Amino acid sequence: MTEPVRHDPHGFWIAEAGAGPPLAPLEGDLEADVVIVGGGFTGLWTAWHLLGKDPETRVVILESDRVGHGPSGRNGGFADALWVSFERLVEEYGLGPATDVARASGESVHQIGEFAESEGVDCWFRRDGYLNVSTSPSQDFSWRPNVEAMTRAGFEDLPKELDHTEVEAICSSPAFREGIFYREAATVQPARLAFGLRDRVAGRGALLFEHSPVRRIEDGPGGVALFTPTGSVRADRLVMAAGAMLAGIGSPLADRVTLASSHMVVSEPVPDLLDEIGWTGGQAISDCRSLLNYFRTTPDGRIAFGWGGGRIAAGGRRRGTAEVDPAVIGQVVRNAISYFPGLAGRRFDYAWGGPIDASATHLPQIAVMPSGRSFAAVGYTGNGVGPSQMIGRALASLTLGLDDRYSRLALIRPASAMTRVPPEPFRWVGGAVIRMAIERREAAEIEGRRPDPLSSAISDIPRLIGFHIGR
Repeated sequence: MTEPVRHDPHGFWIAEAGAGPPLAPLEGDLEADVVIVGGGFTGLWTAWHLLGKDPETRVVILESDRVGHGPSGRNGGFADALWVSFERLVEEYGLGPATDVARASGESVHQIGEFAESEGVDCWFRRDGYLNVSTSPSQDFSWRPNVEAMTRAGFEDLPKELDHTEVEAICSSPAFREGIFYREAATVQPARLAFGLRDRVAGRGALLFEHSPVRRIEDGPGGVALFTPTGSVRADRLVMAAGAMLAGIGSPLADRVTLASSHMVVSEPVPDLLDEIGWTGGQAISDCRSLLNYFRTTPDGRIAFGWGGGRIAAGGRRRGTAEVDPAVIGQVVRNAISYFPGLAGRRFDYAWGGPIDASATHLPQIAVMPSGRSFAAVGYTGNGVGPSQMIGRALASLTLGLDDRYSRLALIRPASAMTRVPPEPFRWVGGAVIRMAIERREAAEIEGRRPDPLSSAISDIPRLIGFHIGR
């Protein structure tokens, strides 16, 4: 097996984009209208839309590390709509509200492309769709309930079921069987998008501070106060947009979010291989496993391949093996070669990982905190690039007190109404046991073996208690 050349927390996208000069940390005391915690897509989009609606708004963004260096700059770059989860949206919110959310998320994909074009952000935006493929008989047509829900709602033109021959025409792999294609999806270079958004937000007047972790939050009827090691911000409204941070011990939403990790590798340029397998259309692809594999190409002919099978993070810890995990990367490389045998003997240039904040429903949510002046976005569960722009619009409307289609989205709810996750240490221990059981079951299914009864029983626990695993 060819080992990845560079394995660090930041990976290919950030290295390729070039981070730019660092921003100063917060020093001293500030006052603002809105303070945003988290310099990723959610926080940046919120600031962008806030200042677009009201340019006089005083916006401060506090980032504990560097803007765009968290999950927003490290993910697979899949800008998907929530049509892939339409059945679950209907179950959670009902047909009408679910349709409003799905439509807004589909528009969000287009709006990201419009932003990139109008603002001159070269983030490799390609709206070439998303292909979900089965790789074992148990996965065949697993998308049918979602497609049927979309058909009943009148959206039968948005997904397209593909047989094996049609799948092979898009991308040929010995592992692929049938598939479903969603056309409202795109790919981006996520770090380029994050850094471009950072610069445009600053250009609109927002104040951004790096290396400014929030140590304490006071949220009362008179306003909010946030304290960092070297300063403070007092504001009228607060947006907590650091999803992974909100899974940690001490967070007001720690009992509503779990934290796992996803890991990626990027090959050397292999345009000859892409031509050989016919994967020249730029489509984003994933399999149907609960611990899914996901993959896409780059303009210079690389294959970026990820696996959502990283370890459960004990106590919501965002560092360590959530970012650098040689054992998991070894499995990612093996998965990549099993799907694309032509990668055997080719070099893998980068490897990295990052945390994923997952809600019990596996749907993103905006939590309204008890004070009514603070809001938090959590639970993207690996699908945040596309929806985060929509979520940012909603958070902007909420903080400005606007009554519009975004402030009325069904995924906005009181924090107390969000489904709880098990407390620690049961969350970590139970999650790890279930993850291993799912991995054993799916490996057996792909190899054509009958899964052992214990693994099947354990992997079914999330469904029995109302939790969703995977897309």
